[in-house]
Amino acid sequence: MNNKTIAMLVSIMAAGATQAQAQADCGDVTIASMNWKSAEVSAELDKYILAEGYGCDAAVVVGDTVPTIISMAEKGQPDIAPEAWVDMLPEVVKNEINKGTLVKAAPILADRGENGWWIPKYLADAHPEIKTIRDVLKHPELFPNPENPKQGAVFNGAQGWAGTVATSQLFKAYKGEEAGFKLIDTGSAAGLDGSLINAYERKAGWVGFYWAPSALLGKYQMVKLDHGAPFDKNNWDNCITVSTCPNPKPTSWAVDHVYTLVSKRFADRSDAGVMSYLNKRSWNNVTISELMAWMTDNQASGEEGARYFLKNNEALWTQWVSPEAAQKIKKSL
Repeated sequence: MNNKTIAMLVSIMAAGATQAQAQADCGDVTIASMNWKSAEVSAELDKYILAEGYGCDAAVVVGDTVPTIISMAEKGQPDIAPEAWVDMLPEVVKNEINKGTLVKAAPILADRGENGWWIPKYLADAHPEIKTIRDVLKHPELFPNPENPKQGAVFNGAQGWAGTVATSQLFKAYKGEEAGFKLIDTGSAAGLDGSLINAYERKAGWVGFYWAPSALLGKYQMVKLDHGAPFDKNNWDNCITVSTCPNPKPTSWAVDHVYTLVSKRFADRSDAGVMSYLNKRSWNNVTISELMAWMTDNQASGEEGARYFLKNNEALWTQWVSPEAAQKIKKSL
């Protein structure tokens, strides 16, 4: 065996050792799956990419926003919360990041969580002058109350939802009743969905509370209304979200920031490629909503949704991972 051959073998062995070390550095990783579709498929997507692309021994564990964030802060487990709605515990997250127990990675929802009042896209296209809540309230005839067509209707969510309280208070703030509208209590999530679907399939007018990402908005194209007012935190915190406040004022809806959180312990021990992926992995609300709609229509699990996404969105997810990881993931599908 000549020196050139020996040198080549040494190089190959070194490359293999480096790759094995990278996989060993990742090791075991626990990923929190919350009890809603977008978080479920996000967790399964991370599991698949980290396992197949980076050689991690990845496992999904059951979680929920508040207990998961507190557990990560106090115990360093789970290692990753792919979809953490950090505004539910803003001070805790800020303090733990400053203390060095948590690391904030990519904003998984590039558009952030979107709550507000929406109208169907076909109606927005037909009436481009309608862009704000006040614009809607000028036209009760375009958004008829099914029980009284001479009256407009704003459809609200289920009792107990924060969004339902905010919508009720905003209806007062924008003087919806004086404008000839009635606030409709749909009674449940199913009732709210049913009112939107029924209007959409008839190409009728509809305006009401909804949110993105969501499976329904992945199937039915909707346009979120501008509030025509800047966000007023004091008004929001002390009046819009308080059902007994008598004098709510117009304001934009509070924005929900949704990030991937990583325990500092895992971030420090993991391969740099893993953290690079977690710092890049982000999708917009249209993408995740359409995926959720596919999952709903096909009664698909989060794991099935993750595979469907990887097979149909290669141009997007290959931007998040290294070329080497991309090849491994493609080969595994």
